Amino acid sequence: MLTSLAKYIDYTNLSPAASKTDIEKLCAEARTHGFAAVCINPLWVRTAADALRNCPVAVCTVIGFPLGATPNIVKLFEAQRTLADGAKELDMVINVAALKAGDHEGIKGDIAPLAQAAHADDALLKVILEVALLSDEEIVRGCQWAEESGADFVKTSTGTLKGEGTGATVHTVELMRASVSPAIGVKAAGGIRDRETAEAMIAAGATRIGTSTLLA
Repeated sequence: MLTSLAKYIDYTNLSPAASKTDIEKLCAEARTHGFAAVCINPLWVRTAADALRNCPVAVCTVIGFPLGATPNIVKLFEAQRTLADGAKELDMVINVAALKAGDHEGIKGDIAPLAQAAHADDALLKVILEVALLSDEEIVRGCQWAEESGADFVKTSTGTLKGEGTGATVHTVELMRASVSPAIGVKAAGGIRDRETAEAMIAAGATRIGTSTLLA
């Protein structure tokens, strides 16, 4: 059932209560189904890298998660440490306050150093916008500035906000896809719990799907 979707999926467990056994199970399932990546907290990057050695499934982790309200030097250290531990994809949360304030230089300073660190290690950088907190104009601006700053993907959401409208929507994915060049990927995450929703996001322009429940 998942074969046609597998290449799109970042199979995710970002629970603070996740154990080593949980992460190893996540990796085993990702290997079995041929998912694009596993997405896990920084604590578990080395565990995942060991579990997925000699396997095409990438190890993805989160940076500045879930708020993005971390000094850039801290985000950069977190990125460098997780890259050293074996991460090949970084999902960083943008400085939402700087984006809403229209602080172009602040956003560039937030993203560009992490993009440079990732690319120096043959890794990818995804920038999480947390779209539920943004207007359409701010989403467009965030996507464009992320691409200018060297990001490889823009991503809708952390998945940690709760309530209606806090995850990915078809409208948001379409807007993000239209706001960046074809060279940039779009990751839809937050509230994607079934095949129908995942396929709708892909039709809207998503090139990755972040989900913790689609396998079930």
